[in-house]
Amino acid sequence: MGQFVIACYKPKPGKEAGLLQVVKEHLPILRQEKLATSRPSHTMRGKDGTIIEVFEWESAEAIAAAHKNPNVIAMWNRFNDVCDIVKLVDLPESKDMFAGFEPIEL
Repeated sequence: MGQFVIACYKPKPGKEAGLLQVVKEHLPILRQEKLATSRPSHTMRGKDGTIIEVFEWESAEAIAAAHKNPNVIAMWNRFNDVCDIVKLVDLPESKDMFAGFEPIEL
């Protein structure tokens, strides 16, 4: 069974363009490795510039397999170069009854 996730990427100073490029390539890599579903993802920006990505993993097993997959690990290292991963609860919008974000087209 699939599992939706909400990933929050806070760009490092001057690295937003690089972060958007990695986010654009993220899902195609996971799909190529048969780790993410073909469901459309959604990408948006928070008030503080954090990029939020919502997508669906194939399964809990796929998430575990990603942690051993060299192609995924290489991509995650690229994320580490351009952003810090933050918790959804740390975004200002998480305190709103209906959190709203700016849509991003990749």
